[in-house]
Amino acid sequence: MKIPSTRLGVLGGGQLGKMMALAAGNWHLPFFALDTSRDFPAGPFCTGFTEGNFNNYDDVLRFGKTVDALTIEIEHVNIEALFQLEKEGLVIHPKPAALQLIKDKGLQKQFYADRGIPTAAFELFENESAIREAVAQKKWTLPFVQKSRTDGYDGRGVSVIRTERDLAEKLLPGACLLEALVPIEKEIAVVVARNSRGETAAFPPVEMLFDPDANLVTFLACPARISPQIAAAAEALARKTIETYDLCGLLAVELFLTTEHQLLVNEVAPRPHNSGHHTIESCYTSQFEQHIRGVLDLPLGSTRLKVPAAVMLNLLGEPGYEGPAIYENMDQCLGMEGVYVHLYGKAMTKPFRKMGHVTVLGVTPEAAMEKALEVRALLKVKA
Repeated sequence: MKIPSTRLGVLGGGQLGKMMALAAGNWHLPFFALDTSRDFPAGPFCTGFTEGNFNNYDDVLRFGKTVDALTIEIEHVNIEALFQLEKEGLVIHPKPAALQLIKDKGLQKQFYADRGIPTAAFELFENESAIREAVAQKKWTLPFVQKSRTDGYDGRGVSVIRTERDLAEKLLPGACLLEALVPIEKEIAVVVARNSRGETAAFPPVEMLFDPDANLVTFLACPARISPQIAAAAEALARKTIETYDLCGLLAVELFLTTEHQLLVNEVAPRPHNSGHHTIESCYTSQFEQHIRGVLDLPLGSTRLKVPAAVMLNLLGEPGYEGPAIYENMDQCLGMEGVYVHLYGKAMTKPFRKMGHVTVLGVTPEAAMEKALEVRALLKVKA
């Protein structure tokens, strides 16, 4: 691939596309996006924006013919068009075959089971009636986690079933999988990159803290509070996973660290990910630049931290507010040293919608978290 003449396309024009476009701009790399409206976050930052549906075969096929390499910012795209473009010789990462596996959580889990990648015990079901029958026959006992096989995203498509009332009221419809509710000490993630030469590079593991109501990451701390041995094992497992998928670009590997200190792959995303946003300020190479490097088969950048610690917090729409977004107390946060505010440019807010993120750098993990809590108390997204 030649820089800066290679035309890179992305399916999706949201915040990940925006931050990818900003990274591409450092090299003056022509960057193009396909999504339904050029008013989406990536729109103002792309060399070109095509209005269309990334789930539509014809739209994806036409768009793919206008670029030299193609990637994604969301898994739920038209796979058939990607297979056709691949046949025609277009460079596509992640590869359509791997993407087809990953976008179906049932196929994804079976992939791990078949290849010796550790994951929680699971079973596939056609619908919620089959689940109730399995419980009635004592093949499954409460509690457990139910996940929709497709279309789960940003906290949707996951239901924790703990009681008989949950079994009656909280089961998700359609094809799904059940997963054992393993005893978890921490949830961590490793963002790993790979290029076509087979080079890999892993960012330091991060620790994720979730909002129990929205099932979304509230805080992310780097480095994760784990031993050096577990950190090394997590990075090794992430490298094994991306190599097994034969993926180029990024793979975000979400992991459970059990109370017995076993690492289990929860699920993956073959693209830039929420768990890597802090890298824009905290690492020598951001996850967005690294993804471009991997997709275009360029040398991978350094993943080392430039600072002792970083905390990322998601800016979520406040409960009870829906309408044009207003950011309260942003000026106070902009006056704080080591605080970096990223707004995604979404005009309308609603409860728990991702509206931006803030990265806070610190001389210690404790100092970074203390300042992040101060930012969270101040910066509110309302209407």
